[in-house]
Amino acid sequence: MTSRSAPDRLLAVLAAFDHTHSALSLTDISRRAGLTLSTAHRLVGALTEWGALERDPSGAYHVGLRLWEVAALAPRGLALRQVALPYLEDLYEATHENVQLAVRDGSEVVYTEWLSGRSAVGVHIRVGARWPLHVTGVGLALLAHGGSELQDAYCAGPLASYTPHTITDPAQLRRVLAEVRRTGVAVSSRQVTADALSVAAPVRGPGGAVVAAVSVVVPHAGATVPVLVPAVRLAARGISRALGWQPEGRPE
Repeated sequence: MTSRSAPDRLLAVLAAFDHTHSALSLTDISRRAGLTLSTAHRLVGALTEWGALERDPSGAYHVGLRLWEVAALAPRGLALRQVALPYLEDLYEATHENVQLAVRDGSEVVYTEWLSGRSAVGVHIRVGARWPLHVTGVGLALLAHGGSELQDAYCAGPLASYTPHTITDPAQLRRVLAEVRRTGVAVSSRQVTADALSVAAPVRGPGGAVVAAVSVVVPHAGATVPVLVPAVRLAARGISRALGWQPEGRPE
């Protein structure tokens, strides 16, 4: 087995944590990171001293605030959220449904903000959650504007399925992506859960490239897509302008 470098081992410790493993013992970290217990102990100690990890009274380790401080500097993270939040709040007030902001990371969509009301349809989303691009509205919007090379590679790979309505045929996915580019909005119906529908629109940066996507998620039953589309487009356009995008008289 090839020996891993010190940075690789440090990153493996941090990668041991995820949304379903937010609190880990030293033994858990060692196992999930693929490290000996002594190596894990040394690296966890260094990360805890720096503040990347914190230990609770029970002895379990959690991601530390210092790491959150550094992550907040990411331009597609907290900075994007701060610019977008007023427009997301307006979209929520207009719909009182789930409102989401997301960015693309490789072949996945990562949620950077989520607003939800008590009566909104239940969704399997939280800030930081990841989903395959083809199963969500925001993911379809990002994939449609990600370029032909990304789309070719994505369609060549396996398309995960979550419900009978999830798109699993590459040819169908290509048709959907073409429709997203034509209309400027993406609609994902019952792809993750059988009771939800999302409408999403791309968010553009100063140069016009799509840097994020915004969506509203509503119950599938009784959903009125034509009513939702203008509100979602308005929010996406507002965020884009706030980021410095100029439409130059052309459609989004």
